[in-house]
Amino acid sequence: MMLNEMKSKKYTFYIAIMLLTALGTGCKKYLDDGSVTEGPITGQQVWANNDYARGVLNSAYTNVPDRYDIDDNGAMQASATDEAVNSNLNSSVYTFTNGTWSPFRTVDDLYSNLYTGLRRANLFLANVNASNIVSVPSEVVKDPDPVKAAYDSTLTGQKARLKGEAFFLRAYFHFELLQRYGRIVLATRVFENNEELNLPRNTFAECVSQITLDCDSAIQRLPAYTDSYSNTYKGRATQTAAMALKSRLLLYAASPQYNPSADVAKWQTAANAAKAIIDRNLHSLITPYNNIFLFGTAPYNKEVIFSGQPSSRNDIEQNNAPVGYDGALGRTNPTQEMVDAFEMRTTGRLVTDPLSGYSATNPYANRDPRFDLVIHYNGKTYKSRAIETFVGGRDGLGANVNATKTGYYMRKFFNDGVTWNQQSNTSSRRPWVIFRYAEILLNYAEALNEVQGPNAEVLRYVNLVRQRTGVALPALQTTNPTGNAYVQPTKEAMRERIHHERQVELCFEGHRFFDVRRWKEGARFFNVPVNGMRITKNANGTFNYERFQVQNRVFGDQNYLYPISQNELNRAPALGQNLGY
Repeated sequence: MMLNEMKSKKYTFYIAIMLLTALGTGCKKYLDDGSVTEGPITGQQVWANNDYARGVLNSAYTNVPDRYDIDDNGAMQASATDEAVNSNLNSSVYTFTNGTWSPFRTVDDLYSNLYTGLRRANLFLANVNASNIVSVPSEVVKDPDPVKAAYDSTLTGQKARLKGEAFFLRAYFHFELLQRYGRIVLATRVFENNEELNLPRNTFAECVSQITLDCDSAIQRLPAYTDSYSNTYKGRATQTAAMALKSRLLLYAASPQYNPSADVAKWQTAANAAKAIIDRNLHSLITPYNNIFLFGTAPYNKEVIFSGQPSSRNDIEQNNAPVGYDGALGRTNPTQEMVDAFEMRTTGRLVTDPLSGYSATNPYANRDPRFDLVIHYNGKTYKSRAIETFVGGRDGLGANVNATKTGYYMRKFFNDGVTWNQQSNTSSRRPWVIFRYAEILLNYAEALNEVQGPNAEVLRYVNLVRQRTGVALPALQTTNPTGNAYVQPTKEAMRERIHHERQVELCFEGHRFFDVRRWKEGARFFNVPVNGMRITKNANGTFNYERFQVQNRVFGDQNYLYPISQNELNRAPALGQNLGY
């Protein structure tokens, strides 16, 4: 059964929820739904039924966060960074940036959701061996290794694969908690109702060790990425998904936030984890760049390593398109800082570089091709008309309460064929992409630069991202300072350019929020105002461009981590609060 068919099989989800509740409270619970079954359903019966038992694992996948909307009103995490401003000035996303973030005023608090996911994964791991899960011929995975493929066709092999998915999910949920809260309480088994749950948090090193162990356990059991597997089991974990999670974890653990002594061995470990994925040669960069996120009915593309559930939707466009288009909400407004990050296409230099070729009177011409694919700007054609972000334009500053606050709108993730607020609307499948190959290449370049400095290997992998078909920026180089895309041949200068490449390549995907934190650069990027572009139209049809301050932002040392909500602390005081809250 494909993961995205799970929603159509309501009994699987309901039975799983019943089981989780029953085991969590120590009391029998009954499923009152005659359309599914009659009478009481016990935990023993759940594990005796193939579909019900598989449903427990499927339910754990529902705890994988979707990041297209974190405030139930279209806000994205980008608006908590220097990437964007949210057009709804009352959005809770501003709690991140206005100095009010506290244990009593939390936002994007996934603490309970992630621990629920952990409980579900642990329930499955505790019971799968004794369950009556049966071998399903359609779920045999044709691994490239014939020995592994033969093993996968057996019941033991299929159970092993499902256990591998559960190990991956347990690792992923722990990591999501770790990147938010720092040290956490590790949940590697099902806690019983009568146990003492007022537990202190594990050390950061213990958390990294456990997540790494679960990634390795998943890698041992999961199939390698293949097109057929990805098409059949959309949204399920593979070996490279677990490897990608391990790569991101170890990169974070090596970064200044968690490695203040700059231990080079940790950077080497992170480099090794990323290179292991590259060496598998199962993933690649695809073109066009925007097709990474447009799934339609085709198999997952080879750049995507793991994503959330691929639901059909049009809310991404309705929430974020310019306000002049069918009442869209225009929520995510890129900042001028984000716009300025896109280099000049011909020279590959930053717009602040006098040699870049940037024109202040024609600011959007000859830019990094990714700019046109991820930013809606004044004059760009969208749905057969030019976007009007100039003052007085249909989409411009002050056009209505939801209009852009910066002079820009986000375009990334859009399917231009989607419609909304019509008598008959159209949708498109767009899961939240969690791991993709470009991140892995940049992970490797960043870690290797910290170990060896800007050598040819570091440049090679940065340039693979910069020079993918459809982007084709000049190659970054450390020689010939009069040439294009030059970077000083020092570790520090290369670090800046790799950080910059992550900012551009991964914009709006949720990386910037955590990247700036792990680099310990919150004061530099998040404790300063963000700006926009006020555009006015002249009588002759030309435009004037004026930068202006949109918002001041507040970031203190305590904001490197999320606060633990006071409700959680009241239940478990031994957790302790993060420093500064």
